[in-house]
Amino acid sequence: MTKTFYILLFVIVFCSCGDHVVPKPNAYLRLEYPKAKYTEAQVESPFSFEVNQLATNITAKAIESTTESYGVTIEYPSLKGTIFLTYKSIDNNQDNLITFLRDAQKFTTEHMIKADEIPVYPYENKEKKVYGMFSELKGDVASQAQFYVTDSINHFLTGSLYFYAKPNYDSILPAANYLGKDIKHIMETVKWKE
Repeated sequence: MTKTFYILLFVIVFCSCGDHVVPKPNAYLRLEYPKAKYTEAQVESPFSFEVNQLATNITAKAIESTTESYGVTIEYPSLKGTIFLTYKSIDNNQDNLITFLRDAQKFTTEHMIKADEIPVYPYENKEKKVYGMFSELKGDVASQAQFYVTDSINHFLTGSLYFYAKPNYDSILPAANYLGKDIKHIMETVKWKE
C-alpha cells in the first residue's frame, strides 16, 4: 500500500507542476464616444459659441444683478455632465474686470487642495478680441475643466465642467477628456455680439 501511495503522490506532484500562475493584468474600461460635430448654439445672450450636437439641452437665462449677466447651461445626459457658462458685462470699468479676473482665478485655485495637477493654457484671438485662460484640473476635483475669456472692455465669460457623480478621476476620465475638448472648443469659438 505504501508503494501505491508513493506512486500516486508522485503522479499528483508531477502533474501539478505545470505552468506558473500569472496574475491577470488590470483591465481598463474602453469607452468610445462619437466624433464631435459642432453647430452654433441658439441661445439669446451677448455672445455666440459653437456646441457639440451631443448636448441635448441648452438653456440661457438672465441673472438679476447690478450688471448685465447671463447663465447658460449645456447638458450632456449620456455622459452625466454639464457645462456652465456665466457671462458678466464689464461696462468699460477696469475695477469690474480686475474683480472678475480675481474671482475666476480664485475659483480655479480653490481646487488645488484636491487636484493632482492644474495645467493652464493661455488663449488669445486678436481678430475676435477674445483673451483668456483654459485650466484642466486633474484628480478627484469637482470641476474637471474651467476657462475664462474677455475682450477687456465690455465682456467677461467663465465656463466650468461638472459631472453628476462623486468625483473619482479614474472613473470619469474618458468623459472628462471628451467634454474637456468641448469646453475648450466653446472657449475658442466665442464671438462677442456688439
